[in-house]
Amino acid sequence: MATKERKILVAVDEGEESAYALSWCLNNVVAEINSKDTLVLLYVIPPHVVYSALDGTGYLFSQDIITSMDKYRKDVAETVIEKAKKLCKHLQDVKVETRVEVGDPRDVICNVAEKTSVDMVVLDSHGYGLIKRAFLGSVSNHCAQNCKCPVLIVKRPKNVAATSTT
Repeated sequence: MATKERKILVAVDEGEESAYALSWCLNNVVAEINSKDTLVLLYVIPPHVVYSALDGTGYLFSQDIITSMDKYRKDVAETVIEKAKKLCKHLQDVKVETRVEVGDPRDVICNVAEKTSVDMVVLDSHGYGLIKRAFLGSVSNHCAQNCKCPVLIVKRPKNVAATSTT
């Protein structure tokens, strides 16, 4: 019996929650016998914060500083993607694709999911309380409400290591 080929988008970031969600996905969703899945690892670089000389902050950045900040953001993206790819190295029949996009993570994840026609999106949950979620917004909640495919939200238990593969 042939296994249906699936395309699964996993959003990754610098946090331990993200590494745990990817590991959980690999062990519980992708690790099926004869799986021919495609795993899309997505890292989203947040947009630059725009400061105005008129807003009272006094932040004006030279082109050298902006270039340096961009290089740092790209280096972080590369590091996160490489770490995620290492977690996937034991997969045999699974194709791993990587993407790095710039923008608001909530919108980028939903847009990439739609453009690439994924069957599922896997996200971590930072477990913010009501107040933090109100101020910071919840990427996972936004994606669960706006993605046109199923969204699996994985919350890391407080006593479990992020890169555990058990």
